[in-house]
Amino acid sequence: MSGTFVGMPAFPQAAREAVHDATLRSNLRHATHTIRAKREKAVSELSDWAALREAGKQIKDHTLRHLDRYLVQVEETVTAAGGVVHWAADADEANRIVARLVKETGESEVVKVKSMATQEIGLNEALEAEGITAYETDLAELIVQLGKDRPSHILVPAIHRNRGEIRDIFRAEMGEWGRPAPDGLTDTPAELAEAARLHLREKFLRAKVGISGANFVVAETGTLVVVESEGNGRMCLTLPETLISVVGIEKIVPGWRDLEVFLQTLPRSSTAERMNPYTSTWTGTTDEDGPRAFHLVLLDNGRTDTLADEVGRQALRCIRCSACLNVCPVYERAGGHAYGSVYPGPIGAILSPQLRGTASEIDASLPYASSLCGACYEVCPVAIDIPEVLVHLRERVADEGGRGHRVEKAAMKAAGWVLNHPAALATGERVAAKTRRFHPKKLPGPGAGQWTNSRDLPPMPAEPFRDWWRKNRT
Repeated sequence: MSGTFVGMPAFPQAAREAVHDATLRSNLRHATHTIRAKREKAVSELSDWAALREAGKQIKDHTLRHLDRYLVQVEETVTAAGGVVHWAADADEANRIVARLVKETGESEVVKVKSMATQEIGLNEALEAEGITAYETDLAELIVQLGKDRPSHILVPAIHRNRGEIRDIFRAEMGEWGRPAPDGLTDTPAELAEAARLHLREKFLRAKVGISGANFVVAETGTLVVVESEGNGRMCLTLPETLISVVGIEKIVPGWRDLEVFLQTLPRSSTAERMNPYTSTWTGTTDEDGPRAFHLVLLDNGRTDTLADEVGRQALRCIRCSACLNVCPVYERAGGHAYGSVYPGPIGAILSPQLRGTASEIDASLPYASSLCGACYEVCPVAIDIPEVLVHLRERVADEGGRGHRVEKAAMKAAGWVLNHPAALATGERVAAKTRRFHPKKLPGPGAGQWTNSRDLPPMPAEPFRDWWRKNRT
């Protein structure tokens, strides 16, 4: 299986295949229900959760409105602290910058902190094409990499794997990437974690280059922040001589007081903890500690276009907590791979089509990968109205005449004409009322027919409302 999502089918086909995988459904159900229950308990401890949620929303919206100013400030403060800032308009440019920086060190391997941005741009594959090996050090990302797999969840990339599958992957693949799995390895969590620890330790001690993303960038000081639970991030951020961080331009917060809000809401929404076990912050370089060279690659890759959309831009508030995935009934049954993007679930259904556009069949299908139940909005710690953006993007897809939506567009155009001509509407209502005994109980056509397989059409009244009103109210 390829490590990228290129060439995958559109969501309807991918989901149809996924829901028939009983093991996948069982793994997802167990994991998402466990995480959501823990999150609910952690959130309930804060009496001011609603206020924190609103504060997070306001901070993000303020930053996005003034992003031009804060980006310049970040460049100034990072440079003043000894770092070097690079600007990448798209994935290709970001990959070229990172590959060049690694080559300039003379190294041919790097260790990586879990990073959605580097997955988004396909950095590992780009580095491999340049003869550079990237080692994932997050446990779940390690499982995905060793299994020649794709991540399927923002927080837990290997959520689709159970312990037995992970044991088999470690036994078969670890030796090809470095230290092999211990003899007699079982599927107990402690043994699996120890096998990963031993496998990764030699890479941490050998690597001269580390690559990371960042959860936040504090504009006032040029400080980057990474939160994680395993300590691998701390190793990657402190041991290598060169650190390269690839960060989306939307990750900026103005100051440390703003960061305080997110350090309360992010861990509770993601890992259901009061705070992350490891919160690493770094500002440029120092002579006494950490990397000797620091490079910050600020990534656009569709974010500016997203920012221009007054409805869709709220997706850029996302702090990658994954709470929306854990409550989504569609994700729970279809899994993350069906979305064909490193951003799966509800947030992926609104973020990916905006970053990548809706020209491809898979991106045009993502806004429809939802029941619009609204559970995602209820748990979002920055109050992204995902259902609103989904409907907005569906309208865009229909307006663009995407495959499968031309009939819908024609139907809406016809309905608009009828509603704008009262006489035609009244005639149609009277004809429908007089012929109601002949009406089918199921709508014709493959799409409408499937819709009414599990739904009853409402009965047609004996007369139109306007006729009833004329007789009884005039």
